Amino acid sequence: MVAFIYVPIFILIFAYGGYVIPAWIWMQISRTTRSNPDTDLPDITMVVAAYNESEIIEEKIRNCLRLNYPSGKLNFLFVTDGSTDETPKIIQKYPMIRLQHRTERDGKSMAINRAMQQITSPVTIFSDANTLLNEDAVLLMANAFKYPETGAVAGEKKVLRLRKGGANTIGEGIYWKYESKLKSFDAAFHSTMGAAGELFGFRTKLYSHIPAEILLDDFVISMNICLQGWKIAYEKEAVATELPSANTREEKKRKSRIATGAFQTAIMLWRLICFWEHPKLSYLYISHRLLRWVICPFLLPVILIFSFIESQGNNSILLAVIFYLQIVFYIAAIIGWMLDSRDRKITIFSIPFYFLFMNLNMYTGLYQFIFKHQTGVWDKALRSKN
Repeated sequence: MVAFIYVPIFILIFAYGGYVIPAWIWMQISRTTRSNPDTDLPDITMVVAAYNESEIIEEKIRNCLRLNYPSGKLNFLFVTDGSTDETPKIIQKYPMIRLQHRTERDGKSMAINRAMQQITSPVTIFSDANTLLNEDAVLLMANAFKYPETGAVAGEKKVLRLRKGGANTIGEGIYWKYESKLKSFDAAFHSTMGAAGELFGFRTKLYSHIPAEILLDDFVISMNICLQGWKIAYEKEAVATELPSANTREEKKRKSRIATGAFQTAIMLWRLICFWEHPKLSYLYISHRLLRWVICPFLLPVILIFSFIESQGNNSILLAVIFYLQIVFYIAAIIGWMLDSRDRKITIFSIPFYFLFMNLNMYTGLYQFIFKHQTGVWDKALRSKN
């Protein structure tokens, strides 16, 4: 029965960063060299999907027009399908921005599919309407495409930490810093595991039409590129900055959708576990994504229950320590939740709360995946206005 404690603990440690150690050893044994880079910067189209973003869309446009890239090589296409506010009208004030709009709202995936039919540039970059980019972001991403093995480039996502707000304002920011460290390693080992829609570029010819019901369009598009034999580079200096969710309730909307999408993509992208086709890619996907998304959340109660049982009937000090450390962790998470409900935050409590919050949402995601019809139309989470 002790195996029901140690095996899940090992899996948790492995999925949350332990997989880096055998991968690093693998890198030392089988070093590879990069192909020689090209020299010319490609023409690029930046696609921005915006649904009812009138509050921020003008700031996004101005941010786009300040980007540092050779004149005539960077074009913009904004897609506003289904928007019922002033977003399309605001965009029309800027003739250098191409607008694609239809009154029907079929979801982001369908809007992206329509937009891609109009793009002729060799490289496409996606960026969310509520994120702002540093001036050299596009130039840095374009440089990554100089290497012929690069099929896509993931930018760096940063979430602002606000003085006001609950635990989610700390937890989300720290989580993405942690993710960034793992992305850097994944890219050095083989390929970044997916890209976030805040800032994501790819060779246009590699785009695959995505189904309407897809919830994680950025992840599916990027991993389909990997399945074609290409790599996703990671450019940490190309930064997309956004505000955190307005509160934990709004963050729950986002996390529940991501969790549902995790189970959805686990089925859709089953080829990613075929070690014999692409061993490095499968290793990273299973370790960094599949275990953490689909397996680890359900190991937490297993560890707690069996460590309690074993600590009662076993004289092992180690088992007792494991059990009581969990109790301390969950108490800290509860305190973090209580502080969050009062719009207060203390890092030592906010981190356990956010970790537990993320994992609990995987249960919600599983329920929605099994019992509710999947649709690509969802309620977006409101962002902080601080």
